[in-house]
Amino acid sequence: MRVNMNVNGEDVSADNVWPGESLLYVLRERLGLPGSKNACEQGECGSCTVYFDGVTACSCMIAAGQAEGREIRTVEGLAEGTGKGGDRALGVVQEAFVEAGAVQCGFCTPGLLVQTDDLLERTVGCGKAAPGDAEIREALAGNLCRCTGYEKIIDAVHLAAERRAEAAGSNS
Repeated sequence: MRVNMNVNGEDVSADNVWPGESLLYVLRERLGLPGSKNACEQGECGSCTVYFDGVTACSCMIAAGQAEGREIRTVEGLAEGTGKGGDRALGVVQEAFVEAGAVQCGFCTPGLLVQTDDLLERTVGCGKAAPGDAEIREALAGNLCRCTGYEKIIDAVHLAAERRAEAAGSNS
């Protein structure tokens, strides 16, 4: 079957999709977007988290056919503007993770980036106060990381929140 969807702001189609394929498989193998990681295939680890019609979801748990006509935003879609050679530049959340040293093996990173982006959109992006440690831990509870011990991840979320707030202040 053919699945038509909007991925990162672009209308795309995936052909010859088997009804049992996951959205994760279609994104990675058929559309060439390797950012979302295939770790548990059970919706437990969060490394495949994407926006699905504006709500974060584990793409390994979504049947490809369910994506028909839907809007999907992957970790690749968090990049902003253009960088060197026409590549897109890292977004605020991505830069904060790099600067805070919140990236080690990188397997959990895509899901953490998407989930952090969502948290900041619901807080700083709505004019609310930056999230505290407890709110950050709650928001990232569905994302597992075996390398960092989470402290640097929390530091990265605080840094990203600070930068988003600064950017919002300069845009008003």
